[in-house]
Amino acid sequence: MEFFVDENDRVDGVDKVTGKAKYFAEYQLPGLTYGVLVTSTITKGKITTIDTKLAKSAPGVLDVLSHLNKPVAAGYEQAGGSPMKIFYTDQVFFNGQPIALVVADTFERATYAATLVKVNYEKEAFNTDFENSIKDAKAKKLQGQPPYIRGVADAYKTAEVKIEQIYTMPVETHNPMELHGIIADWCANDQVTVYAKTQGVKAAQAAIANVFKIPQENIQVNSEFVGGGFGMALKTWPIEIATVMASKHLKKPVKLVVTRDQMFTMVGNRPAAYQKVGLGATKDGKITGITHTAFGQTATYENFTEGVVNMTKFMYDSENVNTNYYVVPLDMSVPIWMRGPGEATGAFALESAIDEMAHALDMDPLDFRMKNDPEIDPAKKIPFSSKNIKEAYKLGSAKIGWSNRKNKPGSIVDGAWQIGYGVSIGVFNASRGRASVKGILKADGTLVLQSATSDIGPGTGTGMGLIASRLLNIPTNKITFELGDSSLPPAPSQGGSATLSTVGTAVNDVCVSLKSTIAELAANSNMDATSNFVDVLKKNNLPMIEVTKQSQSNQQGKDYSMYSFSIHFVQVKVHQLTGVVKVSKIVSVGDSGKIVSPKTARSQMIGGAVGGIGMALTEEALLDNRYGRYVNNNFADYHVPVHADVPEIDVIFIDKPDFIVNPMGAKGMGEIALIGFAGAVANAVFNATGKRIRSLPITPDKVLEG
Repeated sequence: MEFFVDENDRVDGVDKVTGKAKYFAEYQLPGLTYGVLVTSTITKGKITTIDTKLAKSAPGVLDVLSHLNKPVAAGYEQAGGSPMKIFYTDQVFFNGQPIALVVADTFERATYAATLVKVNYEKEAFNTDFENSIKDAKAKKLQGQPPYIRGVADAYKTAEVKIEQIYTMPVETHNPMELHGIIADWCANDQVTVYAKTQGVKAAQAAIANVFKIPQENIQVNSEFVGGGFGMALKTWPIEIATVMASKHLKKPVKLVVTRDQMFTMVGNRPAAYQKVGLGATKDGKITGITHTAFGQTATYENFTEGVVNMTKFMYDSENVNTNYYVVPLDMSVPIWMRGPGEATGAFALESAIDEMAHALDMDPLDFRMKNDPEIDPAKKIPFSSKNIKEAYKLGSAKIGWSNRKNKPGSIVDGAWQIGYGVSIGVFNASRGRASVKGILKADGTLVLQSATSDIGPGTGTGMGLIASRLLNIPTNKITFELGDSSLPPAPSQGGSATLSTVGTAVNDVCVSLKSTIAELAANSNMDATSNFVDVLKKNNLPMIEVTKQSQSNQQGKDYSMYSFSIHFVQVKVHQLTGVVKVSKIVSVGDSGKIVSPKTARSQMIGGAVGGIGMALTEEALLDNRYGRYVNNNFADYHVPVHADVPEIDVIFIDKPDFIVNPMGAKGMGEIALIGFAGAVANAVFNATGKRIRSLPITPDKVLEG
C-alpha cells in the first residue's frame, strides 16, 4: 500500500495509523514477566500485617514484593531523597497507594495472585475534603508562592465599580488512551534497560540512577512513542522505581501497566482549586485594582505547586495588583502538572472575572480587554518580545461573528435554545532551554538528526525536519529525526511548550554549521558555492560529515518579557428546559510567533480546544470523602469529550516571527491551546442565559439552578 505524504504531514503519521509505531507496552523481551500492584484499601494509617503465602504459592508467581522484603536501593537507604519511597514504609498516605507488587510469568496469573494478598491495617483519621479544609481556619495551609504586591493591595475595594467572586474547579485526571507503565530489564554488571512512558528519557535515566546509585550511562531509557502525556509522564513515579526494583531482585525483565482506576491515584492529576478574585475599575472601564487569591490541593507527603496566579500579575494594565497562592495538604496522592498547568486554572477565574466586570460596566468584553491591554509587561517593566493581541481580537471576532452578539444576556433565542458568545485570553511563558542535537549529513543525500527529546503527540520529528529542510534545502522525506533514546545527545523533558524552541534552536545551529562546512569544502575543492552537498561530499571522498551543537537559553531574552498568547472565541447553545450546553462554534487564534509546521500546529490548537470543552463541561473526578476514594474512576463515569461534543474548530495563526525568542522566530503553542478556553465557555453560557456559573464543570443541574 502506498501513502501520499506532503512535506507538512507527520513523519510518523503512517506508522501510527497502521500500527507500526511501537509503544512501551508492546516490546517483547526474552523471559518477560508481569507485575500487578496491590493497593491500599484505607486512606491513612499503618500496615500491621501482609500475608503473601497464598499469592506466592499461586501458579506462575515468582515473588511478592513489599516493605517486608524490600530490595536494596542505595538512594532510599539515605536520609532525605524522594518523598514517596515505595515499599520502604508501613505507612499509608492515600487510598489506592501501592503497597505490594506481585510478579508472575503471565499477566493473568499476576492479576489473580494479587487478589490473594491479605493486608491488615491500623486506621487513622484522615482528611480528603478540599472545600472544608479551605473554610477551616485550623486546617494546615502552605504558602505556594511568595505574596505579590504591586501598588496598593486590595485597591479594588475602593474602586468606583467593583466585583468580588469565588471560582472553583474539581480534580481532573489524566485519561489518555495509553495507560502508564514501564518495562525494566536489570542485567549483569548493573546495566539497566527500560521501555517507559515518559516525557523525558534523560530525566527518567537520572531518576533511576539517583535511586539505585549507578552511573547514568548504565541506564538505557527508550520512549520513541508516547500515547498521550499531558504532564503525567513528566515524573518517574514510585511504581516505575518498584518495577526496576523487581527486575533487579528477580534478575528478569518485568513489565508493569497500571489499570484504568489506578490512573486516578498513581500518576498525578490537575489539583482542585478555589479562587477568589476582586476586581475594581473606573466607570469608563479602566482597571484600578486586581486581587487574586488561590488555593490548590497537594499531598501530605509531598508538596506540589504551580503557577495559578501568574497570569494575573501582567495580563492587564493596572497599577495595583496583588496575588496570593496557598496549597492545602490532603490525604491524597500528589498532583502533577496537567496540560495548561496552573495557568489554565488561573485563567478560568481571571477571565470570568474580567467578563463579569465588563457586564457590570455594560461594556463589550472585547472593548474592555483592549482598553486594559498593556503595552509593556506591567510586572517586569520591560517590553514584550512580541504581542499581537489586538490583531488576534480582530481576526477572531470577525470569524466567530462577534457582531451578532448582544451585550444583554439571553437576547438570542433559536427555538428551545439560547445562544451566547464568549471570549477569553490564554498566555504561557515562551521559554527556551538547553539542548544538544547531532546532525549527520550523508553523501547519499540524506540527513539524520539525533536528540534525546520526546514526542508526546505534538509532532516533534515533523517540526524538526521542517526546520532542517528549509535551512539545508533537503526534502523532508530525506530527513530522519531520531528521538526518545537516552543515549542520544541530551535534551530536556517535553513540557511547558518549550521543545520546538529549545531543540529546534539546536537543529538550526547544526544546520547552519553543516552549511558552513559544505561551503568551506566546496571552496577548498574549487567548486561553485551553490554546489549540491552530495557532489561536494563525493568530491572530497567523504561518506558523511557530523556536527553536534548545544543550544543555550537566550541571554537577549532577559531584556524582554516572552510569552505566547491565544484568544478563544466560543459560541454556545443552551437548552432552556434541560440546561444542556453545547459548544456550537469555536475560533481559536494563536499568537505564537512563526508557525513552523502548520498542520501539527493546527492539531495542537484543536486538541487544546477539545481538552477545554472537557474542563468546561464534563470533566470531574468525584471523591467520596467518607472513604477517601474516587467513585468515577473509569472511562464510563469520568466524562471526557466525545465527537458529539466537539464542533468544527477554526484555527487562526498570527504567524509573525519573534526572533528574540529563537532563530526560527517560533514560540510554544501546546499550553495556550487550552489555557483560557474554559473561561470562554463560561462567559458564553452567561451571555446566552444570564446565569453565571463559577464552578466547573458547567453541568445541566448548575445551569438550571444558576
